[in-house]
Amino acid sequence: MPATRQIKEQARVKARILRAARALFVKHGYEAVSLRRIAGAIGYTAPALYTHFSSKEDLLLELCRAEFTTFSDGLTPLNAIADPVVRIYRFGEAYVHFAVRHPEAYRFMFMLPVPPVEPQPEDLAKFDNPEMDGYAAHREAIAQAMAAGDLRAGHTDPELVAQVLWSGVHGLASLHITHQNDPCVPWRSLASRLHTLLLATLSGFLKPEAESRLRGAVGDERGAETHA
Repeated sequence: MPATRQIKEQARVKARILRAARALFVKHGYEAVSLRRIAGAIGYTAPALYTHFSSKEDLLLELCRAEFTTFSDGLTPLNAIADPVVRIYRFGEAYVHFAVRHPEAYRFMFMLPVPPVEPQPEDLAKFDNPEMDGYAAHREAIAQAMAAGDLRAGHTDPELVAQVLWSGVHGLASLHITHQNDPCVPWRSLASRLHTLLLATLSGFLKPEAESRLRGAVGDERGAETHA
């Protein structure tokens, strides 16, 4: 097999292994899933899996890198938005859009307990870098809004504000993934809920002039439904 073709085949197999592992982790939890079980899910033997991953921990780290790179790639381009208040709103939008478009990945990343695996130095190097880390980019936008005087008095901790806003969009995203077909709840459109959540939450932090600027920038976007 030519080298280029072999590399492509190895990448295809590796991606298949990662997809199977993600599905099993989401369904059964990280601790309950073995490499043997992952191998069996795709018709492989455990020794064959070891040619791609040295351990379950190694597989998990590779899966986390892939998923969080996709996630961050959707958020970090928003750093180009000059107004930090508008940027914060758009980060919230992008977060929920990712969850809707990649529900299994979202479950794996944000709806399971954090497994007891230590990040490697290459992973730690990305943390706190707004160009590579979605959370860091979000927190930086909040810090810039604070520095510009856009937040009400008393809101001086970017971490706290970032975590409150994250909690809000995470709740919306999680409910959509798990309960969107619940017949007992007359759900309004996802776009309406997202727009209302972001404006209502941000209005509690923003000074009136900053809130007015945000509303002027985003308008009434409730009619533009978020695609599932």
